[in-house]
Amino acid sequence: MATGHTDPQRRERILTATLDHIAEEGVASVSHRKIAARAGVPLGSMTYHFKGIDELLHEAFTRFAEHVAALFERRLNAAESAEEAREAVTDLIHELSDGPQHDLIVTHELYTLAARHPEYRELTRKWMIRSRQVLERHFDAETARQLDALIEGLALHRALDTAPHDRQLTSEAVKRITRTA
Repeated sequence: MATGHTDPQRRERILTATLDHIAEEGVASVSHRKIAARAGVPLGSMTYHFKGIDELLHEAFTRFAEHVAALFERRLNAAESAEEAREAVTDLIHELSDGPQHDLIVTHELYTLAARHPEYRELTRKWMIRSRQVLERHFDAETARQLDALIEGLALHRALDTAPHDRQLTSEAVKRITRTA
């Protein structure tokens, strides 16, 4: 592994380590020392790459929002009809809820920050706009807004329920919202 300034992947490792740490221990426990250790980088490189914890967190959450938005885009860009888009939304809900808890936890850590800090609220607002724009390729703006909320809500409920609902219920909920679209 390259060291010093010749390590082009160091910044990415730090961001990945930050998101992994948030998923395992929460935002409140993030420190330069903990992230440097997790990323396998010298402590001094933290301040070389990031002005402070706030910049580190904002960049990590921005990277995460890009990751989830890209997932939306991959699923929905492949759809060529409204019915395929409905299936893509159903697939997306199940992918988000059946996968590792990492993304679910990071999402809710971001939402908690957004509820308290305007700069994170702006990040989540941009993420929601991007998600809705992808949905608007298949549905009107009002329906896209409702679907975006449904995706978040059903994914959360499925992920946290000890007996998550099945695909049929998800599909029916998507159909109900998109019936007039």
